[in-house]
Amino acid sequence: MRYNLLASALKLLNSTKNHNLLVVNVRSLTGSAQTNDAVAPTTRPPPAESRNAGEEQRSLHIAVIGVPNVGKSTFINNTVNHRVCPTSAKVHTTRQSNTAIFTTGQTQLVFYDTPGLVTQHEIRRHHLDQNFKSAYRHAIQHADIIAVVHDASNAWTRKELHPTVLDTLKAYSNLPSFLVLNKIDALKSKRLLLDLIKTLTNDTLTVGKREVQVKSTPAKEIRINKRETSWSHFSDVFLVSALTGNGLQEMQNYLVGQAKPRDWKFPADIHTDSSPEAQIVESVRARLLDYLPQEIPYSLKCEIEYYSVEKNVVYTSVQVQCPTTRIERLICGEGNGKLRQITERVTSDLVEMFGQAVSLTISTISKGKKTAA
Repeated sequence: MRYNLLASALKLLNSTKNHNLLVVNVRSLTGSAQTNDAVAPTTRPPPAESRNAGEEQRSLHIAVIGVPNVGKSTFINNTVNHRVCPTSAKVHTTRQSNTAIFTTGQTQLVFYDTPGLVTQHEIRRHHLDQNFKSAYRHAIQHADIIAVVHDASNAWTRKELHPTVLDTLKAYSNLPSFLVLNKIDALKSKRLLLDLIKTLTNDTLTVGKREVQVKSTPAKEIRINKRETSWSHFSDVFLVSALTGNGLQEMQNYLVGQAKPRDWKFPADIHTDSSPEAQIVESVRARLLDYLPQEIPYSLKCEIEYYSVEKNVVYTSVQVQCPTTRIERLICGEGNGKLRQITERVTSDLVEMFGQAVSLTISTISKGKKTAA
């Protein structure tokens, strides 16, 4: 295992400990307080470069997995330098695999943003589709390598890998995997970071050595039980802050180096294979999670009503179907004030996503009565 970025990450902890982060609103270009889904204003990876004729193309497909709310979507957005995956502060924002594409020089990196690994109980609780659990399997089956994103800032869970993560790594032990310790800007102790890396990797690396030998165990001999909370077969560990972008460039360089000689799967100028209509619906649903309490947003259904692009302006309308009039009133707020706030926030997200002006209408409907903002 190569011990990546440890020295630089420790410096990062010192430099960011007392630093107030700012993000930029796409439309107004004014500073605001940081949010969980901000696209990093600094230290982003460089933009994709044009392909040189005659050179061999290379690509790498990466399945990004982890439990809900560890920052997978923000991690991917800032790695590809584009808002592709909708984000929110609540769990289960991502309900299906999203594909994010980053092309630089002769290399194309394809990231699969997967839903948080869940149990059957969580599927019922959050009204998730039964194929929710199969989405990450589909992504891994098309991947060359697995990235496990882990929240280093959560004092309750940071010292162990979740059983669903371990079970997944065991099931696909034929694929290489690496660990991404996210949100390290929230850590204040250098020693804590060192201990955390040793604990999660089962102490399979030696501090101070650039490389160490990892035990090679056949897939059938790898045994995971409920008492084990670490994985001994990570090929690398990266220390990053997906929110600020720190550490992402080094990880990206590593992935470029792992790319395989083969033709690209996607054109160089696209960032995702999702349709604009699907991105709009998912963006609305993500903001409903932020603005509505508890389990209510998980029971809502969003559908595209209209989509058109005219003179470099996106015109679109989304309908939110509410199970009761009470929930519809909760979404709309007094004088439709909350619905207007949601619409403005989604519009800002879409402007950043599409890179052009957006005219958005969000309407609600319950028992045949329709309200719009």
